[in-house]
Amino acid sequence: MLFAANMRRIRLSKSLTQEEVAFRASLHTNYISSVERAERNISICNIAKIALALDVSMPEMLSPLPAADSKSA
Repeated sequence: MLFAANMRRIRLSKSLTQEEVAFRASLHTNYISSVERAERNISICNIAKIALALDVSMPEMLSPLPAADSKSA
């Protein structure tokens, strides 16, 4: 759930569509969509691909939101 929420937050903050992330990560759009809805277990390899596609580190994809961000979310 944390990964999915971070993925969506970061994607939207960069004004990217799920299709753009899928293309950049060389993954299917349906896969990106289901990961973002927390419907899939995701492998380390795909976490790395998505992080690279979003231009963030893997730890950032897995970190809890800072207190200031979580209040506005």
